[in-house]
Formats: sequence, C-alpha cells, structure tokens
Amino acid sequence: MLLLALAPGLALGAEVALIGVIGDKAAVLALDGGEPKTVKLGQRWRGITVLSVEKDRALIEIEGTKRLLHIGQHYRGAAPASSRESVTLAAGVQGQFVAEGAINGVPVRLMVDTGASVVALSPSQAKRLGIDYGSGQPVSLRTANGTAVGHLVRLDRVRVGTIELTGIEAVVGQQEMEVALLGMSFLNRLEMRREGERLTLIRRF
Repeated sequence: MLLLALAPGLALGAEVALIGVIGDKAAVLALDGGEPKTVKLGQRWRGITVLSVEKDRALIEIEGTKRLLHIGQHYRGAAPASSRESVTLAAGVQGQFVAEGAINGVPVRLMVDTGASVVALSPSQAKRLGIDYGSGQPVSLRTANGTAVGHLVRLDRVRVGTIELTGIEAVVGQQEMEVALLGMSFLNRLEMRREGERLTLIRRF
C-alpha cells in the first residue's frame, strides 16, 4: 500500500477506495464512502477509468492522472485526518498486523486481513462472545481443505483502539483460529495508510 498525492481535478476531500477486484475484468470502487460500484476494465465512472486489474490491485486514471490502488487503499484529497479517530499498528514477526480490540464489548485479538470480505470468527470465539451463530444464514466457505459451511451474523459493535463501528457483518466458520480476522466489512469504513512496518487505520465515517 502506498501513500498517494492529491490528483488534479478531484474535489477537496474527495476519496476513491478500491474495495475489491473481480478477476482481471473489473474493479469494485467506492467514492466518498458511498455504495460500492463495479467498474469494468476500460469503463469510465464519475471521472474514474479502470486501466488494469490484478489479483489485489487496480490501476485507475482520474482526469489524466494514473494511480495504483491496492485492495483496501484509498485515494483522497486533503481532508484533515488529525480530527478523526485513528490507531497505528506495528507489524509482527511474520509481517501481520494484530490489534487488541473488542467485539460487543468483549476483548478480542484481531488480525488485519484485507483478503477477507467480512470479519471472521471461529466457533469458540463466537461462543465466548455470546453469539448464537447457529441461527445465522448458512454460507459456503472456501478453505484449504475444500468447502465448508459457515454462518453469517451481524456484530453489534467492533472496536480497534479508539475506533468503534456498529452493525458489522461477520462469518463464523468451522475452523478454530488463534485470532479473529478483521475483514473488509470493518476495514472498508476506514482509511489505511502503511509506512514500512506500521499501519495506520483512520475512521472515514
């Protein structure tokens, strides 16, 4: 992830986020925290053209300026960040960013995972949090051992540092994990800035 300069022609404080990619054919973008929009390769949407798409990044053009965005990365104008809630995480020995947070007020260790579309919990974690995941919507999950059945639930509150968001989608799988995964259902409401071994999360809305 890179820190990007302000593109000419963007309104002050305007922000483009790469939410995800669809193969090498389309990018899923959001403008100013709005609803995600699937923009096909070569298509122009609200002044943004998708030039190329890879497995975790997309090259976009905004009024003649090209910018490479990784999934979860935001390109924004000069909106002040100091007045917004933020938390800075240091990379662990394996390069992973793990935070001490809370779900529904219960302390939980969370690992940042931009490859996960939603927050992911193990059965034991969900039970400790008092989540009746068995009543959640069944969903198919792809794992290293094939497909498995999980349950989609909604978390009342998820907190990392001083940032607390409400109404976050999560999935409870069958596999046990040491830490919960902090997926894009939480991260897509934040701005992420990586500088070397540090990752700063900043609340956008």
